[in-house]
Amino acid sequence: MMHWTELKKEELERQFSPSQWSHRMSADDVIKAHVKALKEGTERARGLAQTLLNVPYGEGDGEKLDVYIPSTNSLDVPLVIYLHGGYWQFLSKEESGFMAVPLVDKGVVVVAVGYDIAPKGNMDLMVSQVRRSVVSVVQQYSHISGLYLCGHSAGAHLAAMVLSTDWSEYSITPQIKGAFLVSGIYDLLPILSTYVNEPLKMTEEVAVRNSPSKLVPQLKLSSSSCHIVVAVAENDSPEFRKQSEEYYKTLEASGLDVTVEDVANTDHFSIIEQLVDGEYHLTKLLLKTMGKS
Repeated sequence: MMHWTELKKEELERQFSPSQWSHRMSADDVIKAHVKALKEGTERARGLAQTLLNVPYGEGDGEKLDVYIPSTNSLDVPLVIYLHGGYWQFLSKEESGFMAVPLVDKGVVVVAVGYDIAPKGNMDLMVSQVRRSVVSVVQQYSHISGLYLCGHSAGAHLAAMVLSTDWSEYSITPQIKGAFLVSGIYDLLPILSTYVNEPLKMTEEVAVRNSPSKLVPQLKLSSSSCHIVVAVAENDSPEFRKQSEEYYKTLEASGLDVTVEDVANTDHFSIIEQLVDGEYHLTKLLLKTMGKS
């Protein structure tokens, strides 16, 4: 397959337009349906769980998170932090509680993190925010049995950046037991010249320092005990699939505890939407990883 640098701008834009690759419906419709599914799932979760909404994790007005709490007497309560997608410029925590629908039933706490999407926030800020959100969650919920991360698309990028943090600059070192990186982007260089970067305004320097693919030595130092699942949709674009395959191979070559999940009959959107369903392959895998199957 051609290297991304050999693709014409138009083809590069198409490769990084996930809605063009869904086999279920048109590009516009798949995005509308995605937002609708996530909103409905989040509304359901807010009806099922006890919630703590808009909990601050920093000083900024965008630095808030939502907590979905199971009604359980168990002392074995894992917590999963969800980082939403939307190409660092769409979506919010308001439609990011959907995975609590099956998880709170099983005694899992779900935290949906808000961060300042572009143009308000830039890449350095967003990465700093999600790192601080994880520190804040660990400080507030020190009694949990295990900390897990899940991110979709841009959120998978942010989750990988969390795993690649030098925690010496922070007050504590979170022990992340497992991370689910779903249809992510791990090398930001290919998107620099695309429409995605227009509100982000990343320079090459910013893209390099925020590319998990370039930070694997730090990930190995910080997160060597973390079980990492790199999940990709069957109908993700070839470039999206390549991002996951190459990141997986780099992690594996570094001796990390990583597996790849190529999820059949999914596209870039349905791969995460279906986490609202307890019978879905990735939901079961997440529960199994947390010892809750």
